[in-house]
Amino acid sequence: MIKPLALIFALLTVAACSTPPPTTGDEVQRLASEIRNLGPGVDEEEADRAARIAYSYTAQLVQEYEITDPPLIHNAKVNKGLRPRGLCWHWAEDIERRLKQEGFKTLTLHRAIANADNPLRIDHSTAIISRKGDSMYEGVVLDPWRYGGVLYWSPLPEDTRYDWVPREVVLEQRRQEQVARLKPLEVN
Repeated sequence: MIKPLALIFALLTVAACSTPPPTTGDEVQRLASEIRNLGPGVDEEEADRAARIAYSYTAQLVQEYEITDPPLIHNAKVNKGLRPRGLCWHWAEDIERRLKQEGFKTLTLHRAIANADNPLRIDHSTAIISRKGDSMYEGVVLDPWRYGGVLYWSPLPEDTRYDWVPREVVLEQRRQEQVARLKPLEVN
């Protein structure tokens, strides 16, 4: 059996070695193009604006969250109270909230969680942008946590690192599990 401390060390080592994808200078335009290509009816200006905000707001959050380390090390600092925010769900919540402020007419924001049913991996949250009326599965993952403040994005089907599940599904499963745990207490 792996000792918890050894497991944490191994995870931190792997996280410290992960590197973000290379930057080319045209990331905003590539993301805007991906959002425009979500399908007919996506307003080009909205796609451009969403891409610009996703990148600029990620940079703003890097400063606000005081990001100086790889994600799992930063998580440990947040959990110890040494950093204000920066857990994956903070990134997802904040980027979703900021993009929703735009009142997009042709785009929709979703939230998703991966690894919720895997006891060997920590949960991971993200925001997803899709064409209005489409499900998150047809959208683009916006994940600034994965590379410690460098925005990762990908069409959801191409993001094979995570098995994304709608956040509301995961939260409902957890609620049902809590209810099931409480039922034996009610019998007594």
